[in-house]
Amino acid sequence: MINKTDKNQERVVRHKRVRRKVSGSSSRPRLSVYRSLSQIYAQVIDDSQGITITSASTLDPEVKGALKGKSKSEQAKLVGETIAKRALEKGISEVVFDRGGYIYIGRVQALADGAREAGLKF
Repeated sequence: MINKTDKNQERVVRHKRVRRKVSGSSSRPRLSVYRSLSQIYAQVIDDSQGITITSASTLDPEVKGALKGKSKSEQAKLVGETIAKRALEKGISEVVFDRGGYIYIGRVQALADGAREAGLKF
């Protein structure tokens, strides 16, 4: 019998391996990305205190209105710009990027590019 690999389980293993080394602090929090089939989510997290400083996703009312007719990559770029704007409002200009075990291509890369263009440094 052929066993099918669970791609999400492999992603979780990769994410745990990366998280052993990548951690957010108060001075440089972690920008975490989660990608589902239809949505993308981003959070700026301070791991030393265990709190989420700000977040953005394609489900936010502010973002949702501007998504009509855009591709998933364009939507991810818009979420990246939104999370960067919210982080800058809270006084955060540098973050550590946590790609969440996903390959740095497509929507994950578009989110990172949008955040960089809006002023976040990583």
